[in-house]
Amino acid sequence: MLKTKKTLLTLALAAGTSGFVVAETEPDAVTASDDQVEVIQVRGFASSLFRSLDAKRYSDIVSETISADDLGALPDVSMADALTRLPGVSAVRTGGQAAEINIRGMSGGFVFSTLNGREQVSTSGKRNIEFDQYPSELINSAAVYKSPKASLIEGGVAGTVELETASPLRNAEQHTFTVNLRGMKNDRASEVPDGQSVGHRFSFSYQGKYLDDTLGLALGYARLYQPSVATQFIGLAYNAQKDVTGNDQMEFLSEGFEIQHRGGEETRNGYLASVEWTPVSNFTLKADAFLSRFDKEAFARGFRVKLGGASAAVGNPVLNNSSVIGGTFNRTSQSFTRVEIVNDDNRDFNKVNSFGINADWDVTDRLNLSLDVSRSTASSDFRNGLLWSLVAEDANADVPVLDTNVSISYLLNGLNLPDMGFNQAAAFSDIDRVMVSKYGIYPYVNSDAVNAYRLDLSYELDLPVLRSIEAGVRYSERRYSNDRSVFEYGSDGAFLSSQPPLRLTQDMVSVVDFKGKFSYFPSYLAIDLDKALNAWFPQGVPQPVQTWGSGNPDVINSPTPGVGPNYSWSMQESGRVFEDVLAAYLMVNLDTEIFGLPLRGNAGVRRVHSDQSATDLANVAGDPLQGAQFIVDEVGLINGRYAPGIIGDSYTHYLPSLNLNLGLTDNTQLRFAAAKVMSRPPINRLASNTAIFISDDGEVSGNSSNSPFLRPFEATQYDLSYEVYFPAGAFVAAVFYKDIKSFINDFTIQEFDFKGAGFPVPDQIINEDGVPRATFDGAFSTAVNNDDGGYIRGLELAYTQVFNFLPEFWSGLGVSGSYSYTESEVSLVNPLGGDPVPMSFEGLSKEVLTATLFWEYQGFETRVSARYRSPFVSTQIGIDEQVTNFHSETVVDLQAGYQWNDNLKFLFQVNNLTDEPTKSYFGQQAQTGTLQFFGRQYYLGAVYVF
Repeated sequence: MLKTKKTLLTLALAAGTSGFVVAETEPDAVTASDDQVEVIQVRGFASSLFRSLDAKRYSDIVSETISADDLGALPDVSMADALTRLPGVSAVRTGGQAAEINIRGMSGGFVFSTLNGREQVSTSGKRNIEFDQYPSELINSAAVYKSPKASLIEGGVAGTVELETASPLRNAEQHTFTVNLRGMKNDRASEVPDGQSVGHRFSFSYQGKYLDDTLGLALGYARLYQPSVATQFIGLAYNAQKDVTGNDQMEFLSEGFEIQHRGGEETRNGYLASVEWTPVSNFTLKADAFLSRFDKEAFARGFRVKLGGASAAVGNPVLNNSSVIGGTFNRTSQSFTRVEIVNDDNRDFNKVNSFGINADWDVTDRLNLSLDVSRSTASSDFRNGLLWSLVAEDANADVPVLDTNVSISYLLNGLNLPDMGFNQAAAFSDIDRVMVSKYGIYPYVNSDAVNAYRLDLSYELDLPVLRSIEAGVRYSERRYSNDRSVFEYGSDGAFLSSQPPLRLTQDMVSVVDFKGKFSYFPSYLAIDLDKALNAWFPQGVPQPVQTWGSGNPDVINSPTPGVGPNYSWSMQESGRVFEDVLAAYLMVNLDTEIFGLPLRGNAGVRRVHSDQSATDLANVAGDPLQGAQFIVDEVGLINGRYAPGIIGDSYTHYLPSLNLNLGLTDNTQLRFAAAKVMSRPPINRLASNTAIFISDDGEVSGNSSNSPFLRPFEATQYDLSYEVYFPAGAFVAAVFYKDIKSFINDFTIQEFDFKGAGFPVPDQIINEDGVPRATFDGAFSTAVNNDDGGYIRGLELAYTQVFNFLPEFWSGLGVSGSYSYTESEVSLVNPLGGDPVPMSFEGLSKEVLTATLFWEYQGFETRVSARYRSPFVSTQIGIDEQVTNFHSETVVDLQAGYQWNDNLKFLFQVNNLTDEPTKSYFGQQAQTGTLQFFGRQYYLGAVYVF
């Protein structure tokens, strides 16, 4: 039987919490005077809380921990949900599910994550992993390290999240099987056409020990099938200007808005295998593998309203400062004001693989060596198929004509749904008026992989202050690739004779009504994408390609010179990133006394050398002396304007760290930590991909926000915490301060002079029908490293208490909660709402509050959890990603369970109990961003352990 050192908290738990079920142990196993005793397990939610407090108390850094009774015992849908229970941790919901976490007011891009101590890559194309791809059933514990130490891998300015899978040789039982089965239902699915309401979760795990407990095996499988539904309004950015009041002042106009039903299905299959071998007492070899397959199929159906910009006729404008938030927009010959009926189908296929092998050798009683080799890979194939429909005067005409009599009236109502009216409303559900005008598909295919090699050494010292010394070296090679491609047919703003619109038939469509709060919006035609495409392309639907486009002015062999689309962005946004990192550290562990009080901790420094580079297409205007080459795309078009190459940068950082823990009494301690930290830019931001785009109506836009010369975020941080532990709980108060030295500043310039900046922009474009359209300047987005930093500082309070002193019936009543207050002087500028307005750091909520009330008695347990976060800045998805202000939200979850016997437990859960929506706005609440309603999710199931 595995022996562990008994902590005071665990002893107190064993002796003083009569309301808990205690696992069977040997009669003489528990005595407070023993140095080595068996750990007594107290089952239930309180058990995991106390183990988490125990881990926090004896950690040598500032940290928070979640633990489970057994592999497969965490109740949360994903690790993102589980982590939001920790102080200072909040989540950004995607489709109603927690996906990205924020720590201490900083977004996921500043969070570094490891699995079993190894760096993990992501399917997102960024560095922050998507925690919803990690089934909680396959994770044994999770920790958030808020202060670093030299031995931890660098990369988290906000913090580091460490996920751990099971160690089978540490399992208390010889063999453990866990089976978990739950059905689920979403109560809003009936509002969404073709929305699925029922899903399920299933998991199986096994841990076993063999050969006299020298060989351990852990296996796990977890499956999640869940519907995803939402009804939403999304306002689009204010990217045009017009004098709408006649006062010779320019007001800002929104591009438009979307009203949609969203639905789909998410299927996640996770696999875990771990083998642990200890042939002799001083050597352990462990190999583990983790795989996740997460596939999403989603649709979006409804309207996309394009107001027409500065060329539209605007009547009765309603202003919020200088931004138009209401009025009547009428189409002119130049404005392209229209209502698009959208039927989009998106498919996202994600793969995550993590493999590692670790050898741990106690060479002597004092010297330990650890060697670790790992590989982490991730890939994503995202295919967004978009189907546009427009209103015709008569869809049955031999030559259909677009109905250009378009009038749109609307008035935003802040955080409530807007008022609006359409003169074409009756036509949106009329098969004799609606025609499919365009199909487009724009895949993002990316892959990411890191190979890492690590050697660590520790040596126990016999010195009065220095308990031990640690040193190590780590080398990693990371390779990222991104490939874009495109296929388009037709136009989203007109009917083309060369690519004529599709006449719909009854078997392709169904009339959809909005329900609930959205019931006053017009009905529309939902179109079966596959049937429409098969009718439109009877010889087979063409596939997307990476191409310059026949209309690119630099293509030397175009079949239609100067006519057709320019898809150079699909070439320029495709590329490779290379990142090699060599890190080494030296750290001493401290154990001494000061004024008679015990002091422990560590001090060290980590040296990090980074070499980053990316493939590049330099615009040398076709000059062969500057390296211009003929570059052939996937369809054989040749462009001689660019010089291909690899460009990059290298740099070295020294990251000192100090962690001290002073024991004031047996149950109170004071922590202090200081460190210099860094977070590298998202891996996709290191690509070199300056590109411009020209829309069907001639608007020129561009993007150069990525560069291999971007440097990391840097900060110096300090932590101070006071911790009090008592037999049935704990109280922790902490303050922190981060002095950010630099960050990446993203900004957008409206009406950018592309020609003046040297971009090859034609005076006009000619569409597929040979109709010329004059080009005009739009927005250009870019980024630079900004030396102007600033502070982030805050306060954290956490309290846990089991009221075991109450009468027996109530002795299992308890509460666990935390409060965080964070503020920052870092102020960024967001122009998407019109007038540039200052905004906080992305992800920063001034206040985050979590609270859980739980009760356990004779096998029955229930708990209610609430998570509140005040307003924050994050990204919403409109036509493109848009940075907006998100309104405060409170998410409430309920869970109840009954332990039928030693093996079987029944569970009931409700997630998002109050059906909390997501709401956002552009700078001020009057300028609506997102209003998205997801519904409640109900779970009913059982866990069987044997």
